[in-house]
Amino acid sequence: MVVDHGCSCLGEARVVEAAAHIVDDAVGLLRRRIRRPEAQRHAADYLRGLIAEVERKNGWQLAEHAGYAHPRGMQRVLARYAWDADAVRDDLRTDVVAALGDPDAVLVLDETGFPKQGAHSAGVARQYCGTLGKIANCQVGVFLGYASPRGHAGIDRALFVPREWEADPRRCQAAGVPAMPHRTKPQLGLELLERALDAGVVAAWVVADEVYGSDGRLRRALEARDQAYVLAVRSNEMPSTWPPYGPPAQSAVTALAATLPPDAWQRLSCGEGSQGPRWYDWGWVPLRPALREGWLHALLIRRHPARPTEVAYSLVYAPRDRPLGAIVRAAGTRWTIEAMFKLAKGQVGLDHYEVRSWQGWHRHITLALLALAVLARGAVKKGASPAPCTSRSPSPNSDACSSGWPGPWGIPPSASAPGRAGGGATRKPPKPPTAVAA
Repeated sequence: MVVDHGCSCLGEARVVEAAAHIVDDAVGLLRRRIRRPEAQRHAADYLRGLIAEVERKNGWQLAEHAGYAHPRGMQRVLARYAWDADAVRDDLRTDVVAALGDPDAVLVLDETGFPKQGAHSAGVARQYCGTLGKIANCQVGVFLGYASPRGHAGIDRALFVPREWEADPRRCQAAGVPAMPHRTKPQLGLELLERALDAGVVAAWVVADEVYGSDGRLRRALEARDQAYVLAVRSNEMPSTWPPYGPPAQSAVTALAATLPPDAWQRLSCGEGSQGPRWYDWGWVPLRPALREGWLHALLIRRHPARPTEVAYSLVYAPRDRPLGAIVRAAGTRWTIEAMFKLAKGQVGLDHYEVRSWQGWHRHITLALLALAVLARGAVKKGASPAPCTSRSPSPNSDACSSGWPGPWGIPPSASAPGRAGGGATRKPPKPPTAVAA
């Protein structure tokens, strides 16, 4: 037998085979939660269509991709067949942690908007839509991501229902919104976190933006679990100080940051961005001891090197001996959920659904997260970084960079450098800082 060592066909064949196994595993996971053979087949084809190169992941185009003459089968997956999306979500979480698990993993909490027309889709209202960057008619979903050195994926979701829906029981009934007390976005976020932690997910950190970090109840709940966090807060946040780090008082984070001398800042990268390392100046202010021995509360300040008036703040709960570089890297992990949203909307149709009901939203989103996990596992199998994608979302906040490579994350179409900042020891970043991520 003659072997052509210059040919990569064998390696490519193994990648295709591995990718096919990953897709089959996800289909098997889904089928375990569905009894009827017909429903199993349609759900499997729905999932395969989300992974495939289908322009719009709606009922008609998914049906066409599967060779159906009509979209009824696909529509029934979301609307009529008996299956438990929450059970599939639990299986998804287990699968993601098994594939990507690492002691240094981070749980990332964030939200994304789904622009909508009309007033009948569950939870739709005029509210801030991060996808569009303005107030608009939309639905908002709160998501929990799992990020580790091996990759990142979404593991949970919740649909935010504005208060105005509570005043209209008929509207809720028509959209299938269950009767329940109103829950804010931070409350939904805490539910997602507690569900993951109760299930045994181990995370070195929890990170989130100021919508969630500024919620004291969420912070206290994590502290009660001895869960380290780096949570962004608003500039008007008033944390308390306590000896030996300061007198008993409450001070604005802006005032605390203003007390830092020039040589107290360090220039560190919080991770790799699309244009290289993301360099910022970082300040650190211990606030008070924690109830847990050896832990403390602190304020982390991030300042743009070229535009020093651009400052952001995070509250930190962590062991006292945790190095600043590790805390900065954890803060920078927040970018992974933005990348997840971009890929999910651009490749697996997270925002392509055409259902109005509460059940339909949760089912489609769960299947899209399952499809996204296939891509993440494919990247691990291939040993490659996530490939950039071309998003079809109309939002600039959801656009990923274009790539000449046609397939997502290794799935074939068929299947820190510390330094000082301030004063003479300032280290200049090799490239301009990229998008804020802490």
